[in-house]
Amino acid sequence: MVNADLNATPSANRIHIGFFGRRNSGKSSLINAFTGQEVSIVSAQAGTTTDPVTKPMEIKGLGPCVLIDTAGFDDVGVLGGQRIAKSRLTAQKADIAVILISVAYIARSSQPPDLSLEKEWADYLESQNCRVLWVLSQSDVVAPEVLPRLREVAANLLQDSPLCVSVKEKESLEAFKAALKASLAPTERRHILGNLVKPRDLVVLVMPQDIQAPQGRLILPQVQTIRELLDRRCVAVATTADDFSDTLKALGRNPDLIVTDSQVFGKVYAAKPAEVPLTSFSVLFANYKGDLPYYLQGADKLDELTEKDRILIAECCSHAPLKEDIGREKLPRLLRKRLGEGIAIDIVSGQDFPEDLTPYSLIIQCGACMFNRNYVINRIKRAQDQGVPMSNYGVILAKLNGILDQIALNM
Repeated sequence: MVNADLNATPSANRIHIGFFGRRNSGKSSLINAFTGQEVSIVSAQAGTTTDPVTKPMEIKGLGPCVLIDTAGFDDVGVLGGQRIAKSRLTAQKADIAVILISVAYIARSSQPPDLSLEKEWADYLESQNCRVLWVLSQSDVVAPEVLPRLREVAANLLQDSPLCVSVKEKESLEAFKAALKASLAPTERRHILGNLVKPRDLVVLVMPQDIQAPQGRLILPQVQTIRELLDRRCVAVATTADDFSDTLKALGRNPDLIVTDSQVFGKVYAAKPAEVPLTSFSVLFANYKGDLPYYLQGADKLDELTEKDRILIAECCSHAPLKEDIGREKLPRLLRKRLGEGIAIDIVSGQDFPEDLTPYSLIIQCGACMFNRNYVINRIKRAQDQGVPMSNYGVILAKLNGILDQIALNM
């Protein structure tokens, strides 16, 4: 039997659609009705949804998506504050934000309802490069003749026209899907390899199979790069660092491009033909997921640092530390060798990323294959706003190997 997951689009490459609103505004019910599955627990008790709940989906007209249910942004108490913080983190990932306002909340207000919290969240979401779709939810709980007036009240307060949605009406859900599709701004398809390759190019991929390589499979950047090479009608040849020289001899001609794991940049650079361009998976993803020019500026900051400075290393993967781990061992060792043993290096992983970045002289981000681009760009924006240089594993390793000005950049 074929495992369907093998053909699934990675979550990092899916459109992220977040559902936000007060407690009991109908977020979970809308997700369940929209997907036709019980993705989230639905209850009349306020605060049922705690941590964000995610559901990867293939939606006709939208393509591969991740739907994210969040806790109510009016939650209370210490735990409520923590849940709201998780929702704010989700906002940094979302490409589209659906903000729900219950019709009942509008109807029971004798005075114009207070929607300042909704507008505050809309401002925050838009500041995170997220498009907002307003939904007047649970529209079936009021008489049909009353609904237009309630919608007008909400529209006047929001300065935008909300969509009325009932989870009990198929036409309403179809209209919601159409609105989601319309919210998707047309975007230019981004390529991992950019203009570095053309059809029928021969590309050698150097992929060490050491203790850090997952047993029985390849890491995501390698898989995605191979897939793009095949889609672009290139010839991809995979090898290890130890077999690199023998592979070059066996080819019969020089490759058009070499892509290596950044950890063996120096070894591969020394063994490759001088005229063949070289880059790394991490450098490719620096541009694919982030801001390569900004990362290059961050790498220049290394020339100014001393052991009195502090560096933050940010991994996207949350995995148990391994011997010779690149983020936890190899990179810190190389940095201390260059800058001095006294330099302070902090390491975070997964979604952990400090709000206050000002204690750091430099941030070094991994390739971010596990995050969607909007989340990475928001991290970069936070660093820029606080005046902190930022770079990327591959860019920094090329700099430390003295070959940054010699590698091929997809810009």
